[in-house]
Amino acid sequence: MTSDSAAAPRPHHVDPRPVRRMVPRSRDEPHRVATPLELFFDLCFVVAVGQAGRELAHDLAAGHWGDGLTGYAFAFFAIWWAWMNFTWFASAYDCDDVPYRVTTLVQIAGVLILAAGVPRIFADQDLVLSVVGYVVMRLAMVTQWLRAAVSEEGQARGVALRYAVGITLCQVAWVVMLVLPDGARVVLIPLGIAAELSVPVIAELRLRTSWHPHHIAERYGLFTLIVLGETVAAATIAVQSAADEHEGLDRLLPVAGGGLLICFSAWWIYFARPVHEILRSNRQAFLWGYGHYLVFGSAAAIGAGLEVAVESAVHKAHVSETAATATVTVPTALYLFTVWLLHSRHVKTGASQALLPVASVAVLACTAAGGAGVLTAGLVCAVTVATGVVLHAREG
Repeated sequence: MTSDSAAAPRPHHVDPRPVRRMVPRSRDEPHRVATPLELFFDLCFVVAVGQAGRELAHDLAAGHWGDGLTGYAFAFFAIWWAWMNFTWFASAYDCDDVPYRVTTLVQIAGVLILAAGVPRIFADQDLVLSVVGYVVMRLAMVTQWLRAAVSEEGQARGVALRYAVGITLCQVAWVVMLVLPDGARVVLIPLGIAAELSVPVIAELRLRTSWHPHHIAERYGLFTLIVLGETVAAATIAVQSAADEHEGLDRLLPVAGGGLLICFSAWWIYFARPVHEILRSNRQAFLWGYGHYLVFGSAAAIGAGLEVAVESAVHKAHVSETAATATVTVPTALYLFTVWLLHSRHVKTGASQALLPVASVAVLACTAAGGAGVLTAGLVCAVTVATGVVLHAREG
C-alpha cells in the first residue's frame, strides 16, 4: 500500500459556524488530542463492553464455554469495529460542527441499543436488537463519509465513496441475515465480518486518509484505560458481593490481590513505550489497529475471568478451580503476547524482546496452581514489570 496521504490536507482551524466543510485535517497538526465528544463516545461504548463481559462471566461460571466465547467474540467485534471506524474517521475528518456532533450522538444511541441486545445474544442467540443497534451506528458512519466525499475531490473523493458504499452493502447483508434460517448464520457471520474488515483495505488501497499518528495512539490508549477500568470495577463488585453473601474474605483476598496486580501490570506494560512512531504506513496501521481487537477483548475478558474466579472461591461456580483460574490466565497471557506483538517488539532490544512472550507462557503455567493461580499469575505479571524496568535502565 502506498504511504501517500489524502491530497493536500489542510490545517484545522476553529470555525464558529454551525456547519463547516468537512475537509481533511493535517497529519502534522500540532497538539492534536482527543476531544470531549470522543471521550464521551468511549465511555458510552464501555457500557456495551461491560454487558459483554458480564454475560461472558455468567456463561463461563456455568460451564457454557462454547456459547459464552462465541457470543463474546461476536458482540465484542460489533462494539470494537464500530468504535474503531469512528476513531480513524474522526482522526482524519473531525470538523466538530453541529451535523458531525448529532451524527456522533446517533452512533452512541446505536451502541446503547446494541448493549441492550447483548444479553439476548448469550441467552438464545437472538441477534435482532444487537444488529439493529449495529446498523444504526454504521449507517450514521455512512453519512459521515458522504459528507467527506462532498468536500473532497479526485482520488480522495473516491476513497470516501468506497467507504460509504462498502459499509452500506455490509449493513444490507446483516439485515438480510436476520430473515434467513438460523443454520445459515454459521457461514454468514464469518463472511460478514470478513467483508467488514475488507472495506478499509479496499477503500484505501491507493490513497490513505489523513489520520494523525499521535491522535490515533492516544485514542487507542484511552480506550485501553477505560476497558481496564471496567475490568477493575467488575472484579471489585464481584468481590464485594461475594464477601457480603459468604463472608469468605480469606478466600477472596488472594483473587482480589492477584487481579489487581494483573490490571496494574497490564496498564504499565501497555504504556511502557510510545507507539505513534510505528504508525507510518497504512500496512502498519491496519495490522496495529486490527490487532487491538485481541488487546481490548482480552483486557475486558480478564474482568469476566476474575468474576468467575471469585465465584469459584466461594463455591458458586459450576466449574473446577483449575478451569476458573484459566478464565483469568488465558486472557492475561493473550493480552501480554498481543501487546508484545503490536508494541514492544518494535521498540525493545536484547533480553527485553523475549520478556513478554516468556511472561505469557509463565502466566499460562499458573493455571495448574488451581485456586492459587490468580495470585500466582499476578505475581508473575508484577515480576515482569519489575524486570522490564531493570532491563530498560541497563539498556538505556
